[in-house]
Amino acid sequence: MFLIISFSTLSYPSAVKSDLSGFIIDSETSKPVGNAVIQILNTDFYTTSKDDGSFQLLSIEENIYQLKVTHLSYQEKLLQIDLGPETIQNLIIYLIPRAINLSPVVVTGEAKPTLFDEINELSNVLKGKELQRDLSLTLASTLKNETGLAMRSMGPAPARPVIRGLGQNRVLISEDGITTTDLSATSPDHAVTLEPFTVDRTEVVRGPKVLLKTPTTIGGIVNVVRDEIPNEIHNQIHLNLGGYAESANDGYLGSVVSEIPINPFTFRVELSRRKTDNVMTPSGELENSYSENLNYSLGSSFIKNWGYIGASYRNFELEYGVPGGFVGAHPDGVDIELYRRQLNFKSPIYFNDKLLNELETNYSYVLYRHKEFEKSGRIGAEFKIQTHFGNVNLNHNSLGFLSAGTLGVSFEFREYEVGGFVFNPPSNSFNISGYLFETFNLNRFHFEFGGRFNYDNIKPLEEKPDANIGYIRERQFNTFSLSVSSLYELTDIVFLGINLSKSSRVPTIEELFSEGPHLAAYSYEVGNPDLEAEVGLGSEFFIYHKFEKFFFSINIFYNNLTNYIIPRNTGEINYATFLPIYATTGVGAELYGFENQIDWKISELFTLNNSISYTRGIFKSGGSLPQIPPFKGLVELLFNYENITIGFGTEWAAEQNKVDQFEEPTAGYIIFNNYYQYLLQTGQVVHTISLSIDNILNKEYRNHLSRIKSILPEAGINFRLSYRIFI
Repeated sequence: MFLIISFSTLSYPSAVKSDLSGFIIDSETSKPVGNAVIQILNTDFYTTSKDDGSFQLLSIEENIYQLKVTHLSYQEKLLQIDLGPETIQNLIIYLIPRAINLSPVVVTGEAKPTLFDEINELSNVLKGKELQRDLSLTLASTLKNETGLAMRSMGPAPARPVIRGLGQNRVLISEDGITTTDLSATSPDHAVTLEPFTVDRTEVVRGPKVLLKTPTTIGGIVNVVRDEIPNEIHNQIHLNLGGYAESANDGYLGSVVSEIPINPFTFRVELSRRKTDNVMTPSGELENSYSENLNYSLGSSFIKNWGYIGASYRNFELEYGVPGGFVGAHPDGVDIELYRRQLNFKSPIYFNDKLLNELETNYSYVLYRHKEFEKSGRIGAEFKIQTHFGNVNLNHNSLGFLSAGTLGVSFEFREYEVGGFVFNPPSNSFNISGYLFETFNLNRFHFEFGGRFNYDNIKPLEEKPDANIGYIRERQFNTFSLSVSSLYELTDIVFLGINLSKSSRVPTIEELFSEGPHLAAYSYEVGNPDLEAEVGLGSEFFIYHKFEKFFFSINIFYNNLTNYIIPRNTGEINYATFLPIYATTGVGAELYGFENQIDWKISELFTLNNSISYTRGIFKSGGSLPQIPPFKGLVELLFNYENITIGFGTEWAAEQNKVDQFEEPTAGYIIFNNYYQYLLQTGQVVHTISLSIDNILNKEYRNHLSRIKSILPEAGINFRLSYRIFI
């Protein structure tokens, strides 16, 4: 018997065992994910990840298994693993966050994500590794290759996003849903007061949801998310260290962001500093294109089951140069110094009620100072803006046929003061708005609709009945905006949609009352105090195909605007200043075009992305609108292997010869880009490294929306290195 047992033991040895260990990582922030459940399907093996994201499964028989990872706040992840004789260590698994936080203690208070939200997430959100790859000097340069977006600029620092040919305050820029206060929407030489490096994600909002923030439905909202006022308590301190450098301007940046939990409080601190020299182009150095920025903030929240009370303070300081050296420009350019200091308060209260979901109250105070210096050191222009902004939103759950929605009211009071050689009168403006946003479904049809009523009062401190531009006086506007979107599920993976909207926009102080030179913008600006509100009717048709490994979308849009407010080059020169005269007028206009986006996962290793955007703008009286981006696109081929991503991209634009009178046409171009990304986990520390090489062939090309394209082209070959550490 002993021999038989011994022989059997020798002939049939025990199955070889193997171990599996790794880390669970948030795909957006690269932070570790704790309390995720890791399960090997059809076995009894499972575990949960620790606070540092690590997990370990021991003594598993060799085989090919399906691994499932789940977490309440993330989408489920399934992957195949082949356990051989060698132990698998440091397996990194990325989880994609859900659109809503389902934690029983910390709730976002927002309505559950709709089908519109899911599609917007696929086509209009930049986050995670893609955001780190595209990070650049400004928000506009970071987003310039997103479908439907372009960049208006007057040098590297003063740059602003453009959506479908629409700029100025038709595109609202916000941080955590709070409108940024600066002068970037009023003039091309003014910069956006926002540092993109410390942003967690960016999103472009269109359709009825924009009416929660702005009456201009035909434009859109570019919102950056930082969660500066924390809305959840982590189990441990989180630390994010970052560094950035680029070669075209010898620029560098350093940043630190940390979240510190002291239950029931949580704190967030942020500090960053950026410095760049003049930009090098294939044609030489762009003089006076430097910039220097200091940015810091502190936020804190008291968090309980019933909601939270939070506040934050942010200081943003920027000094930059506006190039000169062409006809009408200041010979040596102009230097601009500005700062924005902002206090925010936020208090959502959650209801344990079938009807009422949340009551959210927000208030912000902003002090913005802005000085423009000539090279002699003399102040040419000075601005001071104080803004008080607040809103109250009531979010509800299912109500009759309505799935969810928001009712709200907001106010804004702004004091506008000027100094130096500024020819706009000091003025006060006041706005109060009421709005609603609702969603509902009818079988395979999904609907969103919104409405907004605005009362605006713009009052100069001194009336001028005999001003050269007309009667400068108090103006009042009553406007309303509407928008409705419908999405039909043709199949489970094919969706057809339409959006119809009525948009409104009141003229700005500058558009109403300007009457003099603006040296930094190289223009003599003439306002029109008799302007009426801008009104537009918008329509859009879209198709989305959402396969497992293939996403395809096409959008066709048409906007019809009456009293489209625009500053136009008259072709005349003010001989006292030798500056071209730009006169603000309200005209009939049409904008139409299309966009297409394709994301194709060819295999486990290769992904192909393609996007194209076309916008045409015309005056109803004949001729082309100024500052319309050309037909443009981007093609990318990505190679992904484990923790390595390598990408090759082609960025192109057709010539733009459909221009306004006295506007310069721009030649087309093709440039090539390359980038590399690597993620490394060492203990509890996650390292992400991204190297991008822009314009590899050092090609000379010009951005049609650049006001300085006549003197020098865009940057030449540029190496951008980004390094982040998450602890």
